[in-house]
Amino acid sequence: MTLALILAATVIAGLASVLAAAWMSMPLLSGAVGRMVSLSAGMLLATALLHLVPEAIESGADVHALCATLLAGLVGFFLLEKLAVMRHSHHYEGDGHPHHHGHDRDEAGPGGTLILVGDAIHNFADGILIAAAFLADLKLGLLTTLAIAAHEIPQEIGDYAVLLHAGYSRGRALALNAVSGIAGLAGAVAIYYATGPIPHVLPYVLAFAAGCFMYIAMTDLIPGLHRGQIDRNAVRQTLLILAGLGVILVI
Repeated sequence: MTLALILAATVIAGLASVLAAAWMSMPLLSGAVGRMVSLSAGMLLATALLHLVPEAIESGADVHALCATLLAGLVGFFLLEKLAVMRHSHHYEGDGHPHHHGHDRDEAGPGGTLILVGDAIHNFADGILIAAAFLADLKLGLLTTLAIAAHEIPQEIGDYAVLLHAGYSRGRALALNAVSGIAGLAGAVAIYYATGPIPHVLPYVLAFAAGCFMYIAMTDLIPGLHRGQIDRNAVRQTLLILAGLGVILVI
């Protein structure tokens, strides 16, 4: 039953973000991207610091080792982003449209392939995070699924745009993004069976997940808000970040 719930949550989180990305990529709705980024930042930070870290500490694992694991999550995501393997830097201008530096129509073909490969690896990691959270606590699993779905939407919008520029039709770009989500199921199954014989690994997976969430919020989302590249309205940014925190607190 737990495995079925994990798989369902992984599919829903991936499918919801892909469908929302396609929907919000319509010209009339693209201005909502910046607002989703602010909301996502608050949700990611609250999930990491108010749920994942406390849950890992309450397991009784060594606090110093947990902090080292959290740091490994931060550094690991930095290295993966530098290598352009897991994540892709999406630049959102004030008009709310995603812009990809270095990807124009003449060179977008290989860029589209890289997006799909990188997105599959990223989805694999998301599946691991969702499964680890559900194995720790049902409520934590639901919160993690919600946070992942929220932060995936801005990224999926960027990925969707690259595929369109690479010459894919809207339908094919949507289908390929959805197919890459299958990797999330593989990650979820892997961590489900890995934590059976090795239960002590779960707190460290949660700490690593917290580091990943913090990295995404603090380096990918918030800097763009400060520079006004995503949303120039500072009051709205603050209110939406607080709203993201509030959603997690209320749930």
